[in-house]
Amino acid sequence: MQYRSLGRTGIKVTPYALGAMMLGSLGNPNREDGIRIIHRALDAGINFVDTADRYGDSEEVVGEALKGRRDEVVLATKFWGPVDDDISHRGGSRRWIVQAVERSLRNLQTDYIDLYQLHRPDPDTDIDETLSALTDLVREGKVRAIGSSSMRGSEIVEAQWMSERRGFERFRTEQPNYSILDREIEREILPVTERYGMGTLVYSPLAGGTLTGRYRAGQHNDNFRATKTGMSHFRDERRLAAVEELVALSNEVGVKLTHLAMAFVIAHPGVTSAIAGPRTIEQLEDTLAGVDAALSDEILDRIDQIVPPGESIGAMDMVYRGPEVGDPSLRRRATTQRSAA
Repeated sequence: MQYRSLGRTGIKVTPYALGAMMLGSLGNPNREDGIRIIHRALDAGINFVDTADRYGDSEEVVGEALKGRRDEVVLATKFWGPVDDDISHRGGSRRWIVQAVERSLRNLQTDYIDLYQLHRPDPDTDIDETLSALTDLVREGKVRAIGSSSMRGSEIVEAQWMSERRGFERFRTEQPNYSILDREIEREILPVTERYGMGTLVYSPLAGGTLTGRYRAGQHNDNFRATKTGMSHFRDERRLAAVEELVALSNEVGVKLTHLAMAFVIAHPGVTSAIAGPRTIEQLEDTLAGVDAALSDEILDRIDQIVPPGESIGAMDMVYRGPEVGDPSLRRRATTQRSAA
């Protein structure tokens, strides 16, 4: 495989990264399968593995798989989400970060993490508190670089400004959602990350499985993801209609839909790596079969006609939208104020 620079860190990574969320209790509970999948990805040339502390026992599976092969891998994990019922075991506070990193290091059976990422913005914690703690981890040698995930453009800028002002380590990467069906980051996130020289690692390039071709308009979409998650985006008629157009394009140009989807996201100059998250070895093999797929300008123009640049058709249910969208009280005046108006 070819390599790309991870922002301006000097670290070289493959344009396809292996996401390990589905390797373990959240997806495939057979640890031996998970280890085989990781080994197959490494043997195929992928050198970038991404997981998170809240993905069940995924970190443990990755740690087992990397025994004797740790130096071959750029290893990324994330913190922020709850890992148990303790209210303090989550978020972006210094108190939790210094505990969370030790937990991840144990699970991963390593003494350093190449990329340690804030999984979601934490509205309850000042960003300088988070950056200060992460800076100490870098200086202690426990972490090589730090990154963020699902931040707005303004939040990325604020974090970069805070790092410059306070002399903290700065976020070197951002991990947003990006696929043919989910193109909003082309408007602001990708231009901002490019401006600051950040690497961009995009997750769900297959739109959470919607771009596998298994979810079709007019069909009963009943398989692992739909039944496991109950997510409504698998039944969104707008998204399924776009999938039908993409299936037709895929058949016309002779590029399998999954390969078309992966090739699309890594074609953007602001994208460093696309994170593929297989649950089975067969899914990984399908991804690997498309690593050499490249899309001509004509094909990219055809995709733009189906889903315009910067636009999304519907949205995946699990995508972080921020409390301002999720909490009605933050976007509505009090009843008495509305009545007076």
